[in-house]
Amino acid sequence: MTKSLALVTGGAHRLGKAFALTLARMGYSIALHYRGSANEAEHTVKEIREIGVDCIPIRADLMIPEKIDFLFSLVDEFKSPLKVLVNSAAIMPVGKPQELDIKDWDSALDLNLRAPFLLAQEAAKRMTKGGLIVNITDIGAQKAWSRYPSYTVSKAALESLTKLLARALAPSIRVNAIAPGLVLPSDVVTEAQWNKLVEKLPLKRAATLHEITSTLEFLIKNEYITGQTIVVDGGYSLI
Repeated sequence: MTKSLALVTGGAHRLGKAFALTLARMGYSIALHYRGSANEAEHTVKEIREIGVDCIPIRADLMIPEKIDFLFSLVDEFKSPLKVLVNSAAIMPVGKPQELDIKDWDSALDLNLRAPFLLAQEAAKRMTKGGLIVNITDIGAQKAWSRYPSYTVSKAALESLTKLLARALAPSIRVNAIAPGLVLPSDVVTEAQWNKLVEKLPLKRAATLHEITSTLEFLIKNEYITGQTIVVDGGYSLI
């Protein structure tokens, strides 16, 4: 029996890697997209293949539309039908609205919003017998994070795009989003800032990777959910 294929963008490390490994354990072949994290991608591909499924790394800059065409030209070389797309690749430029460079504004919108749209367009052409698209947004989509304007706006728009695509691609293709809260510290916050944020949470801890990836498993298994953003934030949205 031919295994189904899952495409994970930004799959070399952090949350993207966790999603790719989860899908591999569920039996999917993996098309693992990455941009600059070549060493991390190599290690992740090795881990996935050790699970016993096919995995091919694909290097592409998703901020360049032509590279998305290139990515799918390699996806088409798989013998497995594409059934799942996880849009996990993202960047988080820092800078208050008064200071943010236009390049940082454009890059965040290009990668965090336009790329998932173009990827969904191409994925839909290939999901002829149905499929699932999952956009990874952020609890920040519901906040007014003044230090990250382009990131916050792009994630809020991605949640809107999720609803739009869910309606347009139904009934054969479902589209949902996962909005994590605090999971892994990023380079844009210090350890002290991270600990302070975690302490404010009602649950007083960051999420485990499994608590985020199990949401993806849930969306795959429950085929009556579309157009929804599943918030997994430990109560961050309450503060």
